[in-house]
Amino acid sequence: MNNLFNICIVDDDDIYQYTVMKTLKSLELVKNIIVFSDGEEAINFMLDNINKENELPDVIFLDINMPIMDGFQFMEEYVKIKSKVGKNIIIYMVSSSVDPIDIEKAKNISAISDYIIKPMKPVDLKTRLEELLK
Repeated sequence: MNNLFNICIVDDDDIYQYTVMKTLKSLELVKNIIVFSDGEEAINFMLDNINKENELPDVIFLDINMPIMDGFQFMEEYVKIKSKVGKNIIIYMVSSSVDPIDIEKAKNISAISDYIIKPMKPVDLKTRLEELLK
């Protein structure tokens, strides 16, 4: 991984999208930010770009509760194609849900690096990205 990240935000909350994009841009660790409002849009993008390493995200911030395809459904589809993806993608499930069932379910999916409870503080976002650079 180089010093700049391709970041993907998968979340149907426009205000959250805007806030995270603004925070990410201020950190100067980001090459590109792509945003999707549901898991289906995101998985279709992944499939369309499966052999284009530079187009694929390095990090995905994935919400749970979204219309059409939620975060867990996205992960079911992602796990099926993960071996074909030409790079290691770090996935953080980011949700306002504090339900222990959701947290446990996310922890049991090996492709999810961590479960983050919203709102995500800018300092936490910066720390996580800086850790990935090490």
